Amino acid sequence: MTVLSRRTLAAGFAVALVASACAQKNDAAAQSGGAVEPLEIVTSDGKAHKFQVEIADTEPERQLGLMNRASMARDRGMLFKFEDEAPRSFWMRNTYIPLDIIYVASDGRIVSIAKMAQPLSDVSLPSDGPAKGVVEINGGLSDELNIRPGDRVRHPFFRSR
Repeated sequence: MTVLSRRTLAAGFAVALVASACAQKNDAAAQSGGAVEPLEIVTSDGKAHKFQVEIADTEPERQLGLMNRASMARDRGMLFKFEDEAPRSFWMRNTYIPLDIIYVASDGRIVSIAKMAQPLSDVSLPSDGPAKGVVEINGGLSDELNIRPGDRVRHPFFRSR
C-alpha cells in the first residue's frame, strides 16, 4: 500500500466515523426527546392538535433536518424557521421515515402540505406559495387529523392575525 492510499483510507475512515456519530446523535435526539417546543395545529373544525417540535433555525440544522432517524414519536416533529417568506422546496434524502411536510406562511396559515413524502427520495417537494416556516410531522398524520391548507399553526415564530 502506498502512503497516498493509506492517507486516503484514513481520511475516508474518519469521514465515515463522523457521519456515523452524527447519525447516532441525531437518532438519539429523536428517541430521547432532545430540546423541543410546543406547537399546535388548529384545524377548521376548531380542534387543536399538540406537538413537541425540535427547532431548525440555522442552515446546518435545516440541512440535517430529520435525516438518519429510524422513528419519531407520534406527537413530535420539527419546525424549520427561515428569515424570509419565500417559496420553499424540501426533499427526503437520507430521511428514513415518511413525513408530511407542512408549509406555513408568516401569519401561521398553512399554505400547502406534501403528504406522505417518500423516504430516501431526491424528488423536490415545493410549496404552493411563499412560506416562512415548515413543519414536518409523521407521514399520514395530516390526513388522520384532518389538517388542511388554510388551517393555522400556533407557535411564537408565526405572527397571529
